[in-house]
Amino acid sequence: MRAEGGGSRDTDRPRKSTSSGRRAAELVVRLTAFGRRRAVAFNELWRHSLQFRVTVSTLALSSAVVFVLGMVLQNQITDRLMETKQRAAIQQTWSVVESAAGQLASIDGDPDDIEEKLNSALKKITSDSPSAQDSASSAAGAFEPVLASRGSARAADSTVSAGPYEHVPPRLRQFVEGGQQTAKQIHTVDTDRGRTTYLIVGAQVANTVRPVQLYLLFPLTAEQSTVATVQNTLLVGGLALLLLLAGIANLVTRQVVRPVRKAAAAAEQFAGGDLDQRLTVLGEDDLAKLAVSYNEMAASIQDQIRQLEEFGQLQRRFTSDVSHELRTPLTTVRMAADVLHASREQFPAGLARSAELLVDELDRFEALLGDLLEISRLDAGVEELAPESIDVRPIAVRAVEQVRVIAGSAGSAIELELPEEETVAEVDARRVERILRNLLANAVDHSEGHPVRLRLAANETAVALSVRDYGVGLRAGEAELVFNRFWRADPSRNRRTGGTGLGLAISHEDARLHGGMLEAWGEPDRGACFRLTLPRRVGDEIEESPIGLPPVERDLPALPAGENGAPSGAVTGENAEQNEDEWHEVEIAEREEVR
Repeated sequence: MRAEGGGSRDTDRPRKSTSSGRRAAELVVRLTAFGRRRAVAFNELWRHSLQFRVTVSTLALSSAVVFVLGMVLQNQITDRLMETKQRAAIQQTWSVVESAAGQLASIDGDPDDIEEKLNSALKKITSDSPSAQDSASSAAGAFEPVLASRGSARAADSTVSAGPYEHVPPRLRQFVEGGQQTAKQIHTVDTDRGRTTYLIVGAQVANTVRPVQLYLLFPLTAEQSTVATVQNTLLVGGLALLLLLAGIANLVTRQVVRPVRKAAAAAEQFAGGDLDQRLTVLGEDDLAKLAVSYNEMAASIQDQIRQLEEFGQLQRRFTSDVSHELRTPLTTVRMAADVLHASREQFPAGLARSAELLVDELDRFEALLGDLLEISRLDAGVEELAPESIDVRPIAVRAVEQVRVIAGSAGSAIELELPEEETVAEVDARRVERILRNLLANAVDHSEGHPVRLRLAANETAVALSVRDYGVGLRAGEAELVFNRFWRADPSRNRRTGGTGLGLAISHEDARLHGGMLEAWGEPDRGACFRLTLPRRVGDEIEESPIGLPPVERDLPALPAGENGAPSGAVTGENAEQNEDEWHEVEIAEREEVR
């Protein structure tokens, strides 16, 4: 039983060490993460705050200057103290040597007699040395004397001493015993009162039968206290000076940064639409001149913006008025053209053809007037969205059916890729259908007989429809221009659809009304792709579009052909009509369920 108990305790030790190691690792990870967060916060504050940068830079440079000055002052004070102490100690040593020489002149080789005379001389030196009260009046201060006499060459190891001879370092003994007149060394020894640093000065006592060395141990306690006081004074004074400099730098920088921040805030408000925002002018300094210049610039920009707004309003009003005024004569011309077109079989061939062309151009003219009225309402901001929660798939089918004739005449098949499940979103069906119709007509017009693919996809926050063609494509920079009004990539190119040049601009505004976005991509000879992304609920933010742009080239223009040369899955002919009927049946069933 004891063996089993001992074994369990042995197995617990690695577990305890493992758990403690895990806790240490977790602590290291936390400290590392905390340090990274602090570093990131410091970096952000450093990059965004001029006041912080100036204050920290001033503090860093001032710290370096104060540190250098403190070190220089400390070294100068310490050197001066030690020079004064050494000079006085040497003088005191020679004075004591002269006093001891008379007492030790008759010293002989008897060890007992040597020790007695050394002790007697030591007492005399101690009694004549300055006391603790008089040490302040002496430049060298109090000292502890040591007398030592080393034997002859035959008894070289025999040394008789009086006083704390063990405190004298061996190297200093060698110098003094070697015949040096005076030698000094700073040495720290352990005493009953603790560790004490001494300035030890040694010299030979002259005119003695046996060589005698004299050592005076001057404690450096007072000098160390003075140096410590100087260090504390420099440290406290340096910290106070740094704090003062940091406060001054912060105050001075704030006087400069505050007007700049006010100017930045005013500029942001001005850019946000508050054109009456101005800066307060105080004084006549450089910042006041900056405020005056800013106010003059803001007033000039405000006048120009108002002029542009008035001009824009006048232009929109002119477009709307002209469009309305043209409808009356257009109606009259339309009635006359319809009469001529109905009687064209009675006319000669050339006149009948003219009647047909007249009706076609009137149709285009009416479409242009309709687009002009629509774009003028969008510019005026009077258009309102009428969203309803519906399935988007029937909208895509209807848009394909509307451009089926145009696609057939151009020789381009339209492939429709729809999800099997319902794709419900809050959209304005009329506007979405118009967007898809414009995109499909534009794709057919530029597809050069290649297929056109309409794809629908959705995720939790958005619904996306893409129209992909494999025609002439777009050159670099043209993807940003395709939504401009009346813009054409190649004005000399023949158009099949007879568009007005406003379809993509209106589509872009319709997408904006939904809170979505209409984007374009294209490359020369690789076709183009237009992507419409709408939120599934009006007012929600779109996190990510379900369809990527540029498109993934998993399908090539050479699609698998079905009957009549049309690609499999393409909505053409009877299949399109059948799909349309199926979608109508689905809509009727849904409405009946709602009722």
